[in-house]
Amino acid sequence: MGIGDRLLAKTANVGNKPGDGSPRPTNTEPRTSPGRLMDAQHRINTAQARIKELEAQLEERAALEVPLDALVEVHGRRRKLTSEQFQELKSNLAQHALATPILVRALAGDRYEIVAGHNRVAAYRELGRSTIRANVASIEEGEIEFAAFFSNLLSPSLTDFEKYWNFKRLQELSGLSRTEISESAGLSKSHVSRIFSFDALPDAAKEALAQRPERLGSNAAQKLAALAEAGKGEKVVEAVRRLIDDESFTQDKAVAMASEKPKTTAPSATVVRSGRRKVCEVTARNGVVGVRFFDKDAGDADTWSQRIADFISKSISETENE
Repeated sequence: MGIGDRLLAKTANVGNKPGDGSPRPTNTEPRTSPGRLMDAQHRINTAQARIKELEAQLEERAALEVPLDALVEVHGRRRKLTSEQFQELKSNLAQHALATPILVRALAGDRYEIVAGHNRVAAYRELGRSTIRANVASIEEGEIEFAAFFSNLLSPSLTDFEKYWNFKRLQELSGLSRTEISESAGLSKSHVSRIFSFDALPDAAKEALAQRPERLGSNAAQKLAALAEAGKGEKVVEAVRRLIDDESFTQDKAVAMASEKPKTTAPSATVVRSGRRKVCEVTARNGVVGVRFFDKDAGDADTWSQRIADFISKSISETENE
């Protein structure tokens, strides 16, 4: 069953009375890949039309004034706004009446679950309001959320990081694989794979990005994810945090910063002489001691190798006896 089937199954009875005899959608999905894609897109369009129909029905009902204290927010539903976007929304609501009521679902105990309108509720709370206009949807859990979620999933206003979280949530709601998402949504597998590259970023990097998701796109995220998987997770976190904090720090600079190889110190070298003649050079770096004999004494390297080994063994033995 494709996304279209799932959406229609979720929304088929929204706005209909129980037992009204409305026909149920049937699965007529074609067998060929192009046919499946066209059919899935048609079903998505049909489901989105159902959403608009539902919204129109809700607008015809009288909105309620719901106490803010009675609202319950579900983690993961709230759309992330930049501080500038939220302040703009807050300023608008401070001067004008709420144009569109929020959407809620009735819970037990005179409480309401927020389906849509989390940022408007947050702005009202900061403005010191006590109630907000709301439409109450008399539907089962997940019916509106699933359909509206996919309807907004590919909105051009969403950042790539927000699309990643939405894709993840879509998987949790529907059980769809990445391949099914790409085929049914009409997206290339490479595009979906690039969006999912955020998944390979360290948790600390994703926590930082949640504050300003617009700062990192999927192309740079894919490169940073590859670096994290190559063992440079700490550098990736450092680069992402700087990207969030420093407006002048670009995504390319973040990738370059995470790609930097650790600076190596030059090995310390000691030249052993016999009079003015250089016999060999002894170097030490990262726990490795090397001895390089110059041309005239190069033939004695094997002999000196054994002498050095004997000397080390003797020194260790004397130390242990002490």
